Amino acid sequence: MPGLSISVVVVNFNGERFIRQCLDSALGQTLAPSEVVVVDNGSTDGSVPLIRAGFPGVELIALDENEYFCRGANRGFATTSGSLVLLLNNDAVLEPDYLAEASKPLAADERVGSVTGKIMRPDGATVDAAGQELSRSRKPLDRGYGEPDEGLYEEEGEVFGAGGVAPLLRRAMLDDVSLDGKVFDEGFVQYYEDLDLFWRARNFGWKAWYAPRARALHHRGGVGQSEPAVREWVRKYALANLPPELQAHLLKNRYATMARNDRLGSWLLGLPWILAYELKVFAYLLLVRPRLLPRYLKGFGFLPTAFRQRRRLKEAARQRGIRRYGGRHRLPS
Repeated sequence: MPGLSISVVVVNFNGERFIRQCLDSALGQTLAPSEVVVVDNGSTDGSVPLIRAGFPGVELIALDENEYFCRGANRGFATTSGSLVLLLNNDAVLEPDYLAEASKPLAADERVGSVTGKIMRPDGATVDAAGQELSRSRKPLDRGYGEPDEGLYEEEGEVFGAGGVAPLLRRAMLDDVSLDGKVFDEGFVQYYEDLDLFWRARNFGWKAWYAPRARALHHRGGVGQSEPAVREWVRKYALANLPPELQAHLLKNRYATMARNDRLGSWLLGLPWILAYELKVFAYLLLVRPRLLPRYLKGFGFLPTAFRQRRRLKEAARQRGIRRYGGRHRLPS
């Protein structure tokens, strides 16, 4: 790509256990990034002194408090200038040729806006994610999640989204689909922001691509903001392991993402699966988190804003010659 430059953005919160490996892998790429920026969300562990002492070439933005992922990532995007941006989880470790391999689809097709590689678990034998798909219930699904690596995900190609672990993003795509100059909606705070971004990009005609030769390891949940004291029978559900405030944001963001990006006809076809998921959520709230019900209901107040944003996005798409906002979605069964 003419004028290729790659920025790396890492949003960190109490990631001392992983941040050294993460940054070493980013700085040790065969296709070297032009800059690496860490936005630290008010960590209370040893992350900040570790980065300052061990990585003098990394730009550190140390915030006084936790501003959560969306605002932290937006700060990183605004600080960097690369034509490509790698948004890297602090508990992920890249293989040395990750950037070299992930940049190839972006160089080959100007409509590819994002690329993900094959993300593996730390054992190197289990797939963590091979791109992101959209389920009928409108939950984001990581392809291959938890499956043994038996050669099923060796073919590159288009996916619904590049996921949130190590997506390589084209700056022109980010600029094209931003709202009020922001890549992520800071009203989301955290969760569903990656699905919202890639759905928006898809509606604007951008492709997300899976490049299996770009590989990384991911300690999934290694530095998640979890709440371990939940009942055993719900512990396996990701929602149940979050603090109540973040649970409320996750549910709100799910509805806002659908309102902003889905097509009515497609949404109606998926309604049985959507309602089935909502019944599970409501049962969980009623039986386990009844105090969260008022926050859950309050979250629906975000929908008018989401629909106003949808109208703005549709108008922006129309000005770019896109008559139909939202194309067909490949939904797994």
